[in-house]
Amino acid sequence: MARIAVPPSESMAARQSGNPRLQLFYGLAALLLLVLVGGLVWRQLLQPDLYSGRERTQSERRLLVPGPRGSIFDREGRLLVGNRARFAVTLALDELHDDFRQEYQLVRKNFRNAADSGRPADISVAQLEQIARTTVVQRYLDQTNAILGRHETLDQAAFNRHYSQQQPVPFSLVSDLTPEESARLTEQLPVGSPLQVYALSARYYPSGPAAAHTLGYVGLDPDARVEELPGDDLTTFNLKGSAGRDGLEKKFDAQLQGQWGGTIFRVTPAGYRVNPPLEKISPVAGQNITTSLDLDVQLVAEEALGDMTGAAVVVDVRTGEVLALASKPGYNLADFSPRLSQATSADIENRHAWSNRAMASFYPPGSTFKIITSIAALRSGAITPDQLMEVACEGTYTISAGQIKRCDNGLGHHGALTLSEGIAESCDVYFYQVGLLTGADTIAAEARSFHLDRRTGIELPYEPDGALIPDAAWKKQHVQRGAWFPGDTANMAIGQGDVLVSPLNMACFAASFARDEVFTQPTLLHNPTAPAQHSERTGLTPAQRAAILEGMENCIYGPKGTARSINQPGMKIPGLRIAGKTGTAQFGNPSARKDIAWFICFAPLDAPRVAVAVAIESDELGAGESLQGGQAAAPVANEILKAWWSKQPKLPALAPF
Repeated sequence: MARIAVPPSESMAARQSGNPRLQLFYGLAALLLLVLVGGLVWRQLLQPDLYSGRERTQSERRLLVPGPRGSIFDREGRLLVGNRARFAVTLALDELHDDFRQEYQLVRKNFRNAADSGRPADISVAQLEQIARTTVVQRYLDQTNAILGRHETLDQAAFNRHYSQQQPVPFSLVSDLTPEESARLTEQLPVGSPLQVYALSARYYPSGPAAAHTLGYVGLDPDARVEELPGDDLTTFNLKGSAGRDGLEKKFDAQLQGQWGGTIFRVTPAGYRVNPPLEKISPVAGQNITTSLDLDVQLVAEEALGDMTGAAVVVDVRTGEVLALASKPGYNLADFSPRLSQATSADIENRHAWSNRAMASFYPPGSTFKIITSIAALRSGAITPDQLMEVACEGTYTISAGQIKRCDNGLGHHGALTLSEGIAESCDVYFYQVGLLTGADTIAAEARSFHLDRRTGIELPYEPDGALIPDAAWKKQHVQRGAWFPGDTANMAIGQGDVLVSPLNMACFAASFARDEVFTQPTLLHNPTAPAQHSERTGLTPAQRAAILEGMENCIYGPKGTARSINQPGMKIPGLRIAGKTGTAQFGNPSARKDIAWFICFAPLDAPRVAVAVAIESDELGAGESLQGGQAAAPVANEILKAWWSKQPKLPALAPF
């Protein structure tokens, strides 16, 4: 029987098709291929954003730039705080990639030659790259020094830190160029040089130390905010911004702070920037602020205080706007721009000049508080304006057995006095008796009605809670074995004991009483159309108020007035009638006791428009209220009023309330 020949290939295929192992292998291969294709489809079609996002975060960077801060003006539009250009020489590192590479090749060759000649050359690639970069940057700094005639050296640690953390941002080689140096560099640098003159922004204080405690200062702002610019997921760099640290700069930082701008750009794998940018938002300047301060009055207040330690506050009686807020010792705000040196900071600390004594120092008000005592006594019916006290002043007054108080106003014996005479001559014996007749609780309640027990609410940060109007309940809570005695009432009546107020408190009180009202809200913002402030009336009858005003007027113009020094030739202000009250207080512990000289006033007497409070610390002013408040504090207030009054003819005629 003839045999049928089967082609070898067909025989092999038949055997393979019937082999289960091969079938399993083909199935696994097909499954793996299907998984691979499915994965590619999933990645490419269903998850494209994930990988494009990763690519974006690796190849794009974001640079944020602060907007210029707004300016601060006085009430007449004069600049108090602005911005100035601060020139710096910067080096664009992203343009030096080739320079760094070539220098690296040269440095590596030199180290290899050193190793071949037997000298040790154990150094890493990273160290070689760092040496190369430093050499290139130093070369550009040498070029800058040659043009400027300077001898600046490279801060290698700062450069290495900048390169590792902020490589796309230009590195500042010299940051304090004068305008002349800036012009010279701009003229002599080659076109296309990676060296560029860059104008930074720094705060500018045209009046130097004027109103330093009120205006405040700025510091570096670590937080950059650009809501409109995308890229929160990108590596972000930001130039240094500024933020308010004290004074109006801090209180109104949100308004003064400019809007940040920003740029998104690509970078090479080595981290160098690729121009042009992908997106860009320009920074926007902050809002300007017009303060209530009058620069003329502020400067005079500070000059009148001179080298004394103390404060002066000037308030517009009608609106509560603060025309001057002076505190001494002070400091020069120009020293804070662009940054405060450690030596200057230490000097301010050593002179105890950081404190804003107008707002944050609390002293016993001394005899200025006698106006409060007078109001409380008259309103409660404890005394009448023409009433003579039972005991005439012979220099001392016996409160109780063994407790004798002196009349320390420097004028000796006053005899029998009426209320207006007691105020003008500031007789302590008279007011000891008035206080005891009135009672501590009544006096305390009257003082609190004028808000002398609390913060004023002025637009400044850090106003403390130091104001204190004590009473029996307070003493029982805060003083061991704190029973309230008649001597405490006598002390309170003349503004001593535990009574504490700030110069700003007393300026607001003077403004309130000038309007025959009990509260003045001070403000440092100017509103040319602001209506007059009004609050609850004092409750005095016309006759009662007239008696107090007569005493305050005769404090200056009376023959025995404690402030009669400012009614002398050369001191008297023609055409201006002032109502005032001096004060002297002792402050501090016995081992470091200081005298506080006070003077509060308002003017013009018949149509009050401005109120002033002056407080001066010293242990060298001499005894007696006429020497303390009258000779030390009253002349300061007088100079302030003179400056204010000299400007009034330019304004509409004044009218009474």
